Amino acid sequence: MRHGRYRFIVGFLAAPVLLYVVFVISPYVQAFYIALTNWKGVSANPQFIGLENFSRLLDDEVFWAAVRHHGVLLLVMPLVTIVIALFFSFLLNLSGGQKGGQMSGIWGSKVYRVIFFLPQVLAVAIVGVLFQTIYRPDETGVINGLLGKVGIDPVGWLIDPNIALLAIIGVMVWQAVGFYVVLFSAGMSSIPKDVFEAAALDGAGRYTLFFKITLPLLWDTMQVAWVYLGIAAFDAFALVQVLSVDRGGPDNSTTVLPLEIWRTAFNFSKFGYASAMGVALFFMTITFAALTLRVTRRERIEF
Repeated sequence: MRHGRYRFIVGFLAAPVLLYVVFVISPYVQAFYIALTNWKGVSANPQFIGLENFSRLLDDEVFWAAVRHHGVLLLVMPLVTIVIALFFSFLLNLSGGQKGGQMSGIWGSKVYRVIFFLPQVLAVAIVGVLFQTIYRPDETGVINGLLGKVGIDPVGWLIDPNIALLAIIGVMVWQAVGFYVVLFSAGMSSIPKDVFEAAALDGAGRYTLFFKITLPLLWDTMQVAWVYLGIAAFDAFALVQVLSVDRGGPDNSTTVLPLEIWRTAFNFSKFGYASAMGVALFFMTITFAALTLRVTRRERIEF
C-alpha cells in the first residue's frame, strides 16, 4: 500500500520536475558554462577562457553604472511603492471607521481597488507610449504643458541625465502600486476584525490603528512584497528599453544590467561576456532575496 502511494506521488511529480529541470535548471547551467567561454553565438565549440569575462567586468564602467542604478532602484522603488500601497490599502479597508459593527474603508473603496489595479494589467508597450507622451520635453507633454501654464520652463524628464532614472522609477512605482494595494488589502482582510474593533473601543485613533496594530500584523506580507519589488528592481529591462533615450541613455544614465546583457549579446555578439553579466545579476538577486528574508525575519504573530 505504501509503495503504491509513493508511485502515485512520484507519477504526479515526475512531469513538473522534468519540465523544471529542462526549462529552468538546464538554461542556468548552460549560462554558467557559456560565461566561462568567448562564445560569439555561432561556433559550435566555444573556446574556454576561465574567469576572464568576470575579470573584465571589474573594469567595465558601463557594468558598474548599471549596478549603481540597480542600487538606486533597490533603495527607492520598494520603499516608495510599499509606503504608497500601505496608505491606500489602509484607506480602502480600515479608514472609514466602524459601520454596522465592522471596520470599513472609505466610500467607493471597491471602485478604487479596480482603478488602482488597472496599470498592472497594461502592457509595457502601452505604458511606455503613455509616458512618452506625458514626459515629452516640450510643452506638448502633459506635465510640461501643466508647468507652462504656471510659468515654469519645460523639463527634460527623459533627456536630462540627472533626473531620467528617477522619471523611469516613477513609472515603475505607478505601475506596481496597484498590485500591492490588492496584496496588502488581502492581508488586512485576513486580520480578525475583533482586533480592530477592540482597539477602537479602547480609543485607538487611525495613527495607532495603522502603526501599532496593522503594520505588525502585516509584517509577513510586507516581507514578501519587499522581496518581489527587489527582484523587479533587478529587472526594469522593458521600461528602460521603451522609455529611455538610446536604450539606457542619455550617457548610460538609465542603463540596467538586463539591458546591457541584451545589448552585449545581440548587438555585439559577445554571448560569453553577456552570460557573465547574467551570472553576476543572478547572484546579486539571490543574495538580495536571502539577506532580505534573513534581516526582516521576526517572530510570527498568531491570530
